[in-house]
Order: sequence, then C-alpha cells, then structure tokens
Amino acid sequence: MKIVMLGAGHLATNLAMSFKKGGHEIVQVYSRTQVSAEQLARKTVSEPTTRLNRLVHDADLYVLSVRDDAMKPVLEAFPVKDSFLVHTAGSVDMEVLREYTASYGVLYPLQTFSKERPVDFSRIPICLEASDQESLGFLESLASDLSSDIRYISSQQRAHIHVAAVFACNFSNFMLAQAEEILSKQQVSFDILAPLIRETLEKALQESPARSQTGPARRGDQQTMEHHLNLLAHSSKLQNLYSFVSNAIADDYASPKKSDE
Repeated sequence: MKIVMLGAGHLATNLAMSFKKGGHEIVQVYSRTQVSAEQLARKTVSEPTTRLNRLVHDADLYVLSVRDDAMKPVLEAFPVKDSFLVHTAGSVDMEVLREYTASYGVLYPLQTFSKERPVDFSRIPICLEASDQESLGFLESLASDLSSDIRYISSQQRAHIHVAAVFACNFSNFMLAQAEEILSKQQVSFDILAPLIRETLEKALQESPARSQTGPARRGDQQTMEHHLNLLAHSSKLQNLYSFVSNAIADDYASPKKSDE
C-alpha cells in the first residue's frame, strides 16, 4: 500500500517504520515543522512536506497521527476528500472523520512510544474501527502485517481503554519517578527496586492487580503509614500523594468484596 503519514511524532514514527518493514511504501510525511517531516522522511525514504495542500492525491491510506488538539486544524485543511483516512488516537471518536471523507476508521496501537526506542509491533494489541465493512477489511489486512493481536473496538470502548492505559502506564510511571526521587536524596540507586517492580507487574498480569495488592494501606498499618509521612516531611507533594493513594487503597479494601479476596 502507498501510505501518507500526517504527523511525525513518537507514534507516527514507530508506525511508519513498521509499515515500511511490513512491505508498504511511505510516499509522503506531513508535519508542522520541517525538521520533523525531514527526519521521518529520511527514515522512510519518502517526501517531506509542511503544507497540506501539497499532499499527494493517489495514496491508498492517509494516517492522521497528531496530538488530539491538533487534529481538527489538520482535518479542516485536508485536501484529499475521496481518500481512506484513519486516525490513531485513543480518546477521539471515529466520527470526527465523517465530514472529511467517505471512508474512514481508527487504527490504535495500545502501547507507549518514543522515537528513540523502537518497539516490536508483533505483540502490540491494535484496536480497529471503520465506517463500513469494506474499510474494516482493508484495515484488518494492513494491521495483520504489523501484529498478531487485532481487536475490534468501538469508540466508546477505546476511550475507556485509553483512560485505563493512563492509570496503568502514565500514572504508574509517575509513581516510579517519585520513588526514584526519594531514593536519590539518600544516594541510593533506583535499580534496587528493579526486582520488586518486575515481580509486582508479573503478579498483576498473571493473577489480578486487585488480588495482588499488598502494603501498609492494604493491611491497615497506621503506624507504618505515619512513619512514612514523617520521612516525607520535606515534600508536601509527596505527603499528599502518599496520603491520597493510601486512603484510596484503604477505602477500596474496606469493602467485604475486596477484603475477602
């Protein structure tokens, strides 16, 4: 397939490289900035552009992979009205594309991406949605070149998946950053937590996060929690965060259902 990438950020870069690896041709890369367009164009041997009115009109697929708040301006200037257009956003309804083209859909890879760290798409869940069955079949064929885990997910389901992903990925990573900050003030290397982090994630995946919960808040250990708060006296941010999460855990496991697990 001949593909035009609208966007050159973290997801767009990984997706474009995976399309190319799967035997598809990236013919053009659009970005607001020339540097970003040229960087991805060099990697995919394609044409860079910063002008939407210069987009080619004969591509098989146009992939809109930009920030959510940048999507509408790009769509309003999108010139190829008879194209197959998809977006890659987790929290944006598919129907935002309806007024801009007849055939449209969503191709949402559920993963965290960075330009500097290539990922293996073969095991990433790819959530698909399309305006009609023919378009869905087209997307399924394309997605199957990238991953063996294809899911048919509605916009409403995808929005909730995105919220869950923020808790599972973004919030948990923020907590790890706070742990790193606490250790660094004591000149302790963050890697001391590596076995604990791995075991926590493995238990959550193999059993259930709810059943795997441990710690002072889970067992109602007020003395330990007060001691921890004293250790965090240098930072009201960390104290507030510790108290809020501990109270949420305690409230959750105070219910008969969770206490019996």
